Amino acid sequence: MAETHNRKIIFFIALALFAQESTWNFYDNQVPALLREHITSAALVGMLMGMDNLLGIFIQPWIGNRSDNTRTRWGRRMPYLAVGMPIAALLFVLLPWTTSVLTLIAVMFCYALVANTMRPLAESLVPDFISPERRGRANATVKIATSLTIIVASLISLLVVDDHPRAAFAIPAAIMLAATGVLIVKVRDNRSRGYQEALSLEEKDEPRTSLRQVVAGLDRRRLLLLLTVLLFGGAWFASRSLMTPYGMEALGLTRGEAGGLTLPSGVAYLLAAYPAALLAERIGRLRTIALGMTVFAVALAIGSVVQNPTATVVLLCVGAAGAAGFSINAAVALWNLAPSSRVLGAYTGLYAVTWYLGGFGGPALVGAIVDLTGWSGMLLDIAALAALAVLVIIRLAKMETKVADPAHHH
Repeated sequence: MAETHNRKIIFFIALALFAQESTWNFYDNQVPALLREHITSAALVGMLMGMDNLLGIFIQPWIGNRSDNTRTRWGRRMPYLAVGMPIAALLFVLLPWTTSVLTLIAVMFCYALVANTMRPLAESLVPDFISPERRGRANATVKIATSLTIIVASLISLLVVDDHPRAAFAIPAAIMLAATGVLIVKVRDNRSRGYQEALSLEEKDEPRTSLRQVVAGLDRRRLLLLLTVLLFGGAWFASRSLMTPYGMEALGLTRGEAGGLTLPSGVAYLLAAYPAALLAERIGRLRTIALGMTVFAVALAIGSVVQNPTATVVLLCVGAAGAAGFSINAAVALWNLAPSSRVLGAYTGLYAVTWYLGGFGGPALVGAIVDLTGWSGMLLDIAALAALAVLVIIRLAKMETKVADPAHHH
């Protein structure tokens, strides 16, 4: 019975994140075009498009902690989602109707603010409802759902945008509203394990936790895990965001051909997501993360030696499958290191921040090395960054073994 209930809950969480990510992906696809109607500078467009990640760095841990400490009949995450998702959908529909660059930027800012608030709340429902040993599978399902949104956003762009540039924005917004309706009817997180545990802890007179306490309470294991996320996030984002210029400069492809280099690897990632969760249940989460990142690093290192388009696509697929070993299990490993279920939201926020900081710093760092040494070595530079992440996780695994050992010697 519990298993069926869990499956339903995972489906609803996946639906919520699918709806949110549909708007995000379409935003990334189409808002640059709206900005270019007003702004000629590519750097400025890029900066404005990066605004949402920058906001996320401040908002996500704050709202995660804020929701951890919220107590209502509806639970601690749902009240925010029930109000926030419709507001985000409304702001999203307004984007193409703005007439000046200032109103466009204002609506972008408001949308990014609200949508960033929703993201960690929906993700925190996974550890709220699902027991630690099953979180990997749940997270894999959720990740597959969010990855599918890339296809949805591309399809809307291909089929609708040219004929109905404004109406196209209504499609992801409608998906978001429908998902909100389903969530409001079906999910009450006041019944979740996490919420019930948090309430029982409070009855013992333990005060609620502030974000400062969460950060101060990060022991070396948690810090090492976050460092791994930062380093690998940098490598992953660099491998995505710099691949088009790499294809043009190092492989001699056209812009369109180079833009398609990473597409097959998106499919490889989807196919590897669920097996990555099952593997972690068998050989352990940290081992799976280390193995996945190693596969990624080795594939890219080989790619820097065999420089032709076909080999690059194949190796990017292998690398993406390896990356799934990391991305399905890293957040779960962090949730499972949380001292209690009262801080799961804050931990989700911290994970997101570290990942985005990597996404912000990685491409910049690799880009700087490319400026110095040329495009042909780019994949090797990224592999080196991923290799650093592997070293950190191996160090963490050794600490975990030491922590676990005394338990065996009763």
